[in-house]
Amino acid sequence: MKILGIDPGSRITGYGIIVKEGNRLIHVDNGAIFTDAAKDFPLRLQRIYRGLTEVIERYQPEVMAVENIFFAKNVQSALKLGQARGAAIVAGVNAGLPVYEYTALQVKQAVVGHGKSAKVQVQQMLKVLLNLPEVAQEDASDALAVAVCHAHSHRLNTLRRSTG
Repeated sequence: MKILGIDPGSRITGYGIIVKEGNRLIHVDNGAIFTDAAKDFPLRLQRIYRGLTEVIERYQPEVMAVENIFFAKNVQSALKLGQARGAAIVAGVNAGLPVYEYTALQVKQAVVGHGKSAKVQVQQMLKVLLNLPEVAQEDASDALAVAVCHAHSHRLNTLRRSTG
């Protein structure tokens, strides 16, 4: 199963692609979509949407996993972040991908084993799990962590969707 993980952000949206083969996790690619903070906000959302559409077309993932943000420093930030998440989700849905959402706590538990782990711990564990030559850029690393979380949670989510 090829998984596209997304760490949405209005300034930087990270993405990570992994393949799950049996119990193995294989790193395919990761990166970030940078928006120009000086541009109009709708144009930033368009850049996120188009950038992720290109990633989806290039790598043909089977599923998209997105980090579900539950807190922000202020209301304006929360609204912008929610809109960035929306642009990312629409890119996946328009490509016909099933979209799954995970909290930061779920992601950390899936990668490190406990939800209160530091970002550095998550990055180091991803380097080991995915046999990366170096720690990925922060937003790309967060996106890879979301993809790994989905890889570990896929069967449970499939059961939930079929019984729900």
